Amino acid sequence: MPILCSATGLIITYIKKPHTTLTKLSRTIELLAPAGNLACGIAAIDHGADAVYIGAERFGARAAAGNTLEDIGKLCTYAHKFLARVYVTVNTILYDNETEETLRLIRHLAAAGVDAILVQDMAIVELIRERRAELGTLPALHASTQTDNRTPEKVRWLRGLGFNRVVLARELSAAEIAAIHRAVPDVELEVFVHGALCVSYSGVCYASQHCFGRSANRGECAQFCRLQFDLLDADNRVIERGRHLLSLKDMNRYDDIETLLDAGAVSLKIEGRLKNIEYVKNVTAAYSARLDEIVAKSNGKYRRSSIGRSRCAFTPNLHKTFNRGFTDYFLDGRRHDISSFDTPKARGEFVGTVKEIRGGSFNVAGTATFANGDGLCFINADHRLEGFRVNKVLNNRLFPQKMPASLRSGMPLWRNSDMDFERQLARSGNCRKIPVDIRMSRNDDAFVLTACVDGAHRVSVRFDDEVQKAQKPQRDNIVRQLSKLGNTVYECASVEIDTSAAECFIPSSRLADMRRAMTEKLDDVIAKEALHRADVVKGGKAPMPLYPAGYPYLYNISNSAARRFYRREGLDSDVAAFEQGTSVPHPLVMQCRYCLRHALGFCVKNGGRRPSWHEPLYLQSADGRRFRLQFDCSKCQMNIYAED
Repeated sequence: MPILCSATGLIITYIKKPHTTLTKLSRTIELLAPAGNLACGIAAIDHGADAVYIGAERFGARAAAGNTLEDIGKLCTYAHKFLARVYVTVNTILYDNETEETLRLIRHLAAAGVDAILVQDMAIVELIRERRAELGTLPALHASTQTDNRTPEKVRWLRGLGFNRVVLARELSAAEIAAIHRAVPDVELEVFVHGALCVSYSGVCYASQHCFGRSANRGECAQFCRLQFDLLDADNRVIERGRHLLSLKDMNRYDDIETLLDAGAVSLKIEGRLKNIEYVKNVTAAYSARLDEIVAKSNGKYRRSSIGRSRCAFTPNLHKTFNRGFTDYFLDGRRHDISSFDTPKARGEFVGTVKEIRGGSFNVAGTATFANGDGLCFINADHRLEGFRVNKVLNNRLFPQKMPASLRSGMPLWRNSDMDFERQLARSGNCRKIPVDIRMSRNDDAFVLTACVDGAHRVSVRFDDEVQKAQKPQRDNIVRQLSKLGNTVYECASVEIDTSAAECFIPSSRLADMRRAMTEKLDDVIAKEALHRADVVKGGKAPMPLYPAGYPYLYNISNSAARRFYRREGLDSDVAAFEQGTSVPHPLVMQCRYCLRHALGFCVKNGGRRPSWHEPLYLQSADGRRFRLQFDCSKCQMNIYAED
């Protein structure tokens, strides 16, 4: 029913169709980008993200990426203008003195408008169950990848606990993702598509805690897997010396998005809450453009979950921002080229090979162009990464600030800092707008302005005015005035003017009033939808999958609420989390799908060479610590046990 504002003579009519029912047969898909802080979150939305994930001040799996409730609230306000969502990571294990503070945080996050929280510790599930009445409306629950989500059984169990979304293990293939989707079709599946890779299954890595007292399950990972190791056999013979044997390349599934969507994924996640704003802009823009291409050719099969479109001041290029080289990981099965033995650092984009060295300069064989200040790097003869800055560029001849002594003709070169590209990224700001179709009509002695966004949100604004016949054509001025949307999140896609309206004189000031009323009511309609998109989980109790006997710390039980939860689920063991001093001789500190035997070409199961060494094999760190490798070929898995 129309609402009359008698003081202004303005009548506003709301006509709303839910965004989620625009195309009943379409599958809603989401690009999920990282937000280390408020600025990164806004940049992600501006450059095409449908959702962002961000850490609060505490209890996120990246302790160095915390944010205030005020900033999270500001991000929610901004994101919801585009129907984009905000998820907050509350995905560490908790101690007893932290559970009450965590519940307070979750209540504050709900008040700030957060759409979902990512959870690892089942204590949160138990506390919500026990205190549901006093907690009120809470954000949806997403099961973090830290809950070790590899199988249909695990996902079905999590669904029964009230999780509407599960973030799958990075190691899963497209076929395994599809099998989970078929088995549990009513749970949203979130998969990683880009960024750094942990060598261990998430949630079952204790190496950092064991060696340095810094728990990955508490957001304090010391990146044990990026260290140098010697590889020794049972006879103490050195097979590899001083190599980064557990360091993986970065994931890049840009060319595999359709495969993942067809497998049942609905959310495509970019890793990187510790990355800078330039990384967020470039990677988000690249994947958003790719998703738009897929949606456009899908004939209605897919649609983006947010509204608005981005036009950036640069051409995205995934090779130009932080990367250790790229791999699609296990998407289609095992590969030999997923590790980065020589360095855990960023190499960037390949730019050519060293052609001729002359005194303090050299030239490059290749098609790349360079700029003063570019950062270049190469792998030297000792398998070490060396980097340097370009001080001056003359055509294709480069003059480093200091000529690297180990640079040789024929060596490949990579650029890990592109000054021209970084300047383009710095200039790219608010580049996302929501297209609006506007129609002006006349209804007796009133003018009606109707705006439609995305075919799903429509508002009409009516002005009761004295109609004056125009002495000269008014169409151009009406179009010009109604199109002035520059200080809003909207842009004019089209203006349609009825002939009866175009023949009337309407003062520009009056047109401006109508335009402002239109955009304000669009804001209102979209904001209301953003606040009423609660996710509903159908439930369905399922048995809890069990870890192997002998390693009860794999459940990561670190507080009394978690103990109550697991007893309720039928687990008898009261053994505490690894972080709380659980004593197991030669503990399992990593469980990996990545396999060193395969990486070195000695996987007999997959046609590799038969090794001459005697097993077991051991990794030895620079400080003398030893770790035994167990190759469980029946599960295609490598387990790493601490020897000390």
